[in-house]
Amino acid sequence: MRRLLDQHKKHRKLNTLVENRTTYSANFAELNIYETHQYAEKVALKFGFPVIASMLTGKKIMHIEGIPSFEFYPGESVVMPTNKEMVIDFPDAKKNNPTQCLALGIDSTKINEVVDKFNFHVAIENENNSWSIDKNANHLTNNNDVNQLLKRLTYTFTNNNTSKDALLDLMIQELIVRLLQTKAKSILLNDTEHIFNDTRIGMVIKYIKENLTNKNINVDILAKKACMSSSHFHKKFKNTLGISPIDFLNSEKIKFSKKMIKESKGFRMSEIAFKSGFNNTSYFNRQFKKMEFMTPQQFKKSINF
Repeated sequence: MRRLLDQHKKHRKLNTLVENRTTYSANFAELNIYETHQYAEKVALKFGFPVIASMLTGKKIMHIEGIPSFEFYPGESVVMPTNKEMVIDFPDAKKNNPTQCLALGIDSTKINEVVDKFNFHVAIENENNSWSIDKNANHLTNNNDVNQLLKRLTYTFTNNNTSKDALLDLMIQELIVRLLQTKAKSILLNDTEHIFNDTRIGMVIKYIKENLTNKNINVDILAKKACMSSSHFHKKFKNTLGISPIDFLNSEKIKFSKKMIKESKGFRMSEIAFKSGFNNTSYFNRQFKKMEFMTPQQFKKSINF
């Protein structure tokens, strides 16, 4: 990411110290990179098209209608519908340590085109075959596929080559599918009315949530819960949610560990790993870095900065 930001600096002009904006355009999308170099609060932003915003460096505090205010860190994203306002505080932004964030806007026609294809091919056991980009804002954490795609998109936007628009078109289509899969995951995870409990994927999600710290869960156990063969279950789970069963399980454990790190009262990192359902600290560290692009210790330092 540092290399991408260095490339960006070659193009951008610094006109303001609060949410300085640089825009890169393509056929079906535009990439905006915002930089804030000083303390600020209650900065309002609104876009006339659907946007996925992702933190690059630093920390923001986000206030969005319909979502409790939250701290926004690198590796996290927010999906914002058209004309939805976000109000932002920058508690730690400094001249030599700016807060940097990208906002990727996608043409609604392109979104609808990809959504139609997605709905034709994917459904949760025919319980729902009409996924769409949510009209409400959605805070995404621990989504490695989305994070990697945004990195590739940023690199392609900020580097000119003859295939730029064709590459961006393919990546934007993939990103929309990932977001639709993320919505499916979000609905299953937050199914307070238990609509999907009787579906096999829904039952597995419920089992994982209730047994998150169990160190013995594996694909075979989850497949048995779903009454499927291991190979069929793995394929069905990944097609629906865009992530393998084990990566999903680990992402939920990492989310739990982040909460513990933020709230811990003197726990050692090995204790947090164990309480989060990992058998050993080394595997915990690898999974944390894979999903958060930093070690648990670096994450702890970033929130105590």
